[in-house]
Amino acid sequence: MTPPQRQRRFPKQQPPPPPAKPGTQKHPERLFVVAGPDSGERDADIDLVTLIVARAEPPPSATPEQSALLRLCTTPLSVVELSAYLNLPFSMMTVVLTDMLTTGLVTARVPIVRQAVADRSILEAVMHGLQRL
Repeated sequence: MTPPQRQRRFPKQQPPPPPAKPGTQKHPERLFVVAGPDSGERDADIDLVTLIVARAEPPPSATPEQSALLRLCTTPLSVVELSAYLNLPFSMMTVVLTDMLTTGLVTARVPIVRQAVADRSILEAVMHGLQRL
């Protein structure tokens, strides 16, 4: 007598997703649309850590990206933070921010740099504190 053969069970195939309704599909804007015309002609010294501060309220003619930037920049934010919040690459942020700098909507400033070398008295105080432990 031979043992019964087991049959392998395959999972049922999922039905295909229903077709999307017209007008509900997501079409993200192309980056050249966000950048605007003749965006390659201007150049600004914008770094990842450059702090951006809004100088004005969003005008009615502002793009959605510019309006979002102005609302976010009520306090100083770095370009890399803005890029993360708006989900735009750094290269696009520099283009949008350069346009806003030329129109005077925002100001850019370098971050405050601390001393490269700490004060000797602070280092000695830390050393003496560690020796007491």
